[in-house]
Amino acid sequence: MIKNTTERSFSAFFLVGIPGLEAFHYWLSIPVFLLYIMTLLGNALIILTVKLEPTLHQPMFYFLCMLGLNDVAIASVTAPKMLSIFWLDTHLIAFDECLAQMYFIHTFCIISSALLVSMAFDRYVAICHPLHYTTILTNPLVIRMGLAGAARAIVMVLPCPLLILRLPFCTKYIIKHAYCEHMAIVKLACANTLINRAYGICVALSVMILDLTLITISYIKILQAVFRLSSKDARSKALGTCAAHVSTILVSYTPALFSFLTHRIGKKVPPSIHIIFASIYLLVPPTVNPLIYGVKTKQIRDKVMELFCPNQKYGKH
Repeated sequence: MIKNTTERSFSAFFLVGIPGLEAFHYWLSIPVFLLYIMTLLGNALIILTVKLEPTLHQPMFYFLCMLGLNDVAIASVTAPKMLSIFWLDTHLIAFDECLAQMYFIHTFCIISSALLVSMAFDRYVAICHPLHYTTILTNPLVIRMGLAGAARAIVMVLPCPLLILRLPFCTKYIIKHAYCEHMAIVKLACANTLINRAYGICVALSVMILDLTLITISYIKILQAVFRLSSKDARSKALGTCAAHVSTILVSYTPALFSFLTHRIGKKVPPSIHIIFASIYLLVPPTVNPLIYGVKTKQIRDKVMELFCPNQKYGKH
């Protein structure tokens, strides 16, 4: 028996992958691999484009770069271990490594949510207070907003692994998941886990409710300002600048809400469906975000095309 801050009769967990679909792990690895590669390439391209193009050195694109870096971090913490399970059958993961993976996954997810709030605030200032945009959203404020989002995530998630360390783990060491998720680990403990479950739910609900409320308020203000515009073209242009951000919000929060609800109240949902949606929540938004901004944001689209076709001129007509 190993004894430190907790008791457990093993030094590693066994990650099943996707329960019930073990025979299809090799085939499931293909979309996971492609999503990971597209995440790395797409976000690197967006960040490089913003770095090389001085006209894109604006708060909106700084937030986009932060989101890109965070997306790469989420995918890199999750996808490699999933691929090692699917390809190499390396299901074992050390206890401390599992807690670290859990901590970073949840931390990066909360940072991502904070960045979406910051981007909503950016659009609110740009549309509702355009004359004061550069004086309100200064570079120091953008940096402080990014650091505040990261600090919130770090502090809020830190108690999760610390509370798990105090739990005894007797005989259950099989995690029926493709990665180390908070509730999946807590369920294996052979002790009362009320504090762990209550804290996990409080963190998830507080982040989701607060951030979605702030985003909703921003867009209510934006819509009020847009519909006060007399010109139809001006209204279309203003709404067009928000299209990419709204698409990102939908892509990020829809699978997150489904995963959260099925994990806690969807008792009849097959585990394989829950884990697939949980994986979609972590792997699809990081892949789709650069595509959304690349297609819907004219400045980025034009600059990316110039990088690949330097002899062509875009955005001149």
